[in-house]
Amino acid sequence: MPYEKVRTEQLKSLLDRLKEQIYKPLTDLRVTAWVTEEPVSYEDRESGRKIELAAGDRWGNLWDCAWFHFSGKVPQEAKGSKIVLLIDVNGELCLVDEEGTPTQGLTNINSEFDYSLGLPGKRVVHISESAQGDEEIDLWGDAGCNDLFGRFRSGTLKEAQVAICHENIHQLYYDAEVLLETADRLPEGSARRARILQSLYEASHILTSLSEERVAKASKLLREQLDKRGGDPVLTISAVGHAHMDLAWLWPIRETIRKGARTFSTVLRMMERYPDYIFGASQPQLYDWMKIHYPKLYASIKERVQEGRWELQGAMWVESDTNVPSGEALIRQILYGKRYFQAEFGQEMKSLWMPDVFGYTASLPQILKKSGVDYMMTQKLSWSIYNRHPHHTFHWEGIDGSRVLTHMPPEDTYNSPAAPRSIVKAENEYMDKNVSENCLMLFGIGDGGGGPGEEHLERLQREKNLLGLSPVVQEHSSQFFEKLAVGSDRYQVWSGELYLERHQGTLTSQARNKRYNRKLEKALRELEYAAVLAERTKGKPYPAQELETIWKEVLLYQFHDILPGSSIKRVYDESLERYAILLDRVEQLISEAYEAVAQSVSAEKGSEVIFNSLSWDREEWYENNGAWQRVRIPAMGYAVANGSLALAETAAAEAEIAAARTQEKTAANNLFPDMRASAIDRIMENDLLSVTFAEDFTIISIIDKELGREIIPHGQKANELSLYHDEGDAWDIKQDYRLSGGVPLEPAESSAFQDGPMVGLLLVYRFGQSTMTQKVILTQGSRRIDFVTNVDWKESAKMLRTSFPVNIRSDSASCEIQFGYLKRPTHRNTLWDYAKDEICAHQWIDLSESDYGVALLNDCKYGHRAWQNVLDLNLLRSTSYPDPEADQAEHQFTYSLYPHKGDHVQAEVYKRGYELNVPLRSVSMAASDEAQHLPAAKSFFSVDHSNVMVETVKQAEDGDDLIIRLYETAGTHLKAKLIAAMNEADAWLTDLMETPIDRIHAEEGAYHLAFTPFEIKTIRLARR
Repeated sequence: MPYEKVRTEQLKSLLDRLKEQIYKPLTDLRVTAWVTEEPVSYEDRESGRKIELAAGDRWGNLWDCAWFHFSGKVPQEAKGSKIVLLIDVNGELCLVDEEGTPTQGLTNINSEFDYSLGLPGKRVVHISESAQGDEEIDLWGDAGCNDLFGRFRSGTLKEAQVAICHENIHQLYYDAEVLLETADRLPEGSARRARILQSLYEASHILTSLSEERVAKASKLLREQLDKRGGDPVLTISAVGHAHMDLAWLWPIRETIRKGARTFSTVLRMMERYPDYIFGASQPQLYDWMKIHYPKLYASIKERVQEGRWELQGAMWVESDTNVPSGEALIRQILYGKRYFQAEFGQEMKSLWMPDVFGYTASLPQILKKSGVDYMMTQKLSWSIYNRHPHHTFHWEGIDGSRVLTHMPPEDTYNSPAAPRSIVKAENEYMDKNVSENCLMLFGIGDGGGGPGEEHLERLQREKNLLGLSPVVQEHSSQFFEKLAVGSDRYQVWSGELYLERHQGTLTSQARNKRYNRKLEKALRELEYAAVLAERTKGKPYPAQELETIWKEVLLYQFHDILPGSSIKRVYDESLERYAILLDRVEQLISEAYEAVAQSVSAEKGSEVIFNSLSWDREEWYENNGAWQRVRIPAMGYAVANGSLALAETAAAEAEIAAARTQEKTAANNLFPDMRASAIDRIMENDLLSVTFAEDFTIISIIDKELGREIIPHGQKANELSLYHDEGDAWDIKQDYRLSGGVPLEPAESSAFQDGPMVGLLLVYRFGQSTMTQKVILTQGSRRIDFVTNVDWKESAKMLRTSFPVNIRSDSASCEIQFGYLKRPTHRNTLWDYAKDEICAHQWIDLSESDYGVALLNDCKYGHRAWQNVLDLNLLRSTSYPDPEADQAEHQFTYSLYPHKGDHVQAEVYKRGYELNVPLRSVSMAASDEAQHLPAAKSFFSVDHSNVMVETVKQAEDGDDLIIRLYETAGTHLKAKLIAAMNEADAWLTDLMETPIDRIHAEEGAYHLAFTPFEIKTIRLARR
């Protein structure tokens, strides 16, 4: 007689029947809620609007909060049974103890989620393994009327019940689930598959009723298959419990703090039930919130960390974007992140944890290696559209040659269900399994979902070494990386940036946030430098604690869903308000520091002391109270400008202030015969450049008067401002947006102006409901054409760009990134080239031939396009999701075209980018009785090589030593001398964490340094 064919559909129906019988509701709980618009403390839990609730009753609107009180009694009939509560408020809920400390998080079962990874809901609260009957239920919980992803899910109470948990059925369900899914992934004709299916088939006949006897018999039958072990493993999977936490996204920051409490309290409860469970979490910012808001919960976390059950992950303060932040900001992410984990937990972080960031700058490997970070984990590259990254395990090499061992979990998710399908996918998809015996699995539900649920942990108990699957071991990711590193000589190298072929819109979305970030990064650099001068010259205390506080808030807003522009409107309403406050405070501190220094400078009352924080002498026009002067300010120093020719001795060299005759603006025009502008003739020129405009006031000619070279190709237009239809969201721009054709803008008004050494045209554009005013400016003695722009932007589903075709032929554009530059192709030969249509650059992008080039500079923009001979800049975009009013506001920004002799290195284009972003600053001298011991001009720091930039001067984090950070800008080997006029004693080369490595000695007052291409060097100077 033939065997009955086993149908998996029949077996799946068995699973459904078992699942339905795990819990038996007994009685409803009494539910009372106190509703508020914003969270209130446990002490104020009864301060809101009080309502009594039954299942189906509505309690709130989106983002409402409520304290819930659940009360009742375990029925006597449940005596001896395992008792649980089933609670679902159609939102997120955190149960607390009698002191208000979080004990467990619950999530509505209908929350938005990728259901292919499992169900997100957590609704079960364990009360008693064996009830006595008549136990009182008295629980409080803090709720938010939103699901995991900020969705409104009716705002009603779904259920609140006392129930019996049939533990025997509960265990049998997971036995059957794991076996059925294992069989489903095995080859059709395998003996292992046939035996599993036959056992499940026989069990289904036993379970025609779910009596204790039949359940026990079926469990014994299935146990025979679960007990079968694999042989010597070819691949071992390291599994780490995970709960990826976006610090803001589709919810505000205040909700993230509560999501953290729900998640971490759930993790602690699960650890009590599952002794093998290892969980990990990154982001010191999140831990710090727990420390501040939930100190008792934080203490429990620290206990589990010490025990080894809880892994601290990642070296950064937050999981930051890496495209837009400055190099120094990325260093501070790691500096503050590592210092926090070291101070609070006594652990040094050796890995970077970045599962969800939108691409990775090629500067990062050097920053990591010089911060003591050897490994990196991500998986976001699996989202790329056109090309598949060729490795899951590889060495990532940065622009300087530094390498970091990098791993991407081959399951391509950080929300693994830890099911047999997860294990099979990891093995099948792992692109480096031919040279590696290990890969990583991150399992759990993130963004407030509590991380792993019982389903993950029950499966893993059965999958440790189950025949038919690769073995899975729960362990720290650090242990995984140590094993992975053993075979590192066999792994391939990926050189350059890790470009994500998606989310290029985030280089432009929420432009005001990006502008504030740039301004604050530059202002913080200025403040640290100024504060060092004030402390060294005047004894003014260095504001170390306030600087750290401000830096950490700026770093928070660099989180990968805030700074890129992909969060809801409320996130930006709040961050913009805070940015303004922070910038005002930093500017105040800068002024106070420079005023303190100026008090010691030998100068007459009413003179201006002008400060230059950049590491080269700057000769510029400077305006003060309506008067213009041509000033020359020493590198990282100051000079007194008083309207007359002045010479002053400095410790490094003689500095000259060549002052043009001080004139009122109204009388200044006659001083500049080479300067002219005419809106009627549509021209403007200075002593170096001549610019001609078309009738629509695009630029049709730029003549380099010194070389007689035309910069704009015949018949083409530069600064062609165009509006494109943009149906993308905050993340993505359609790759083919240009095919629909942009709408060129034409000014409604035009006029010429002259202001001292500046001439230009004032253009007013009106389009849709928006208005844009742009000043096109030339300055005497400058090759820079500035486009100073103000926009009152009210457009929807539109993108504003400008483009500059130039008479340059080059197959690559040089793009400034952190601590260097990256060359990107101007052609689209391959699909890899085509995918990189929108690219990131910081202060400049450049097209150059060997003897001539053109750079496009900016003061707050990041999205660029380099196609053949055209440099294109993305200025604004107004998408409808997740912020329906994105960027519909007033904007200020400047971009500049800079034609130059030589290539971008010979022309020192990086200096022009810094000069646009870092203005000279001045202090007006007041009468003072204090001793003025400083000369009229002085350089505090200087470098004798034009390709070395002093990026940072600050006080050390652990004392009053001085930290100086420099980097090589041109991509070459060189030797340079650093002169520091600070009377310091000892000096060391350090890592980026400011830990001394090698002692260095001054020779004739200078420190001799040898740089490799794009190398970052950090010097620590001890006080004498």
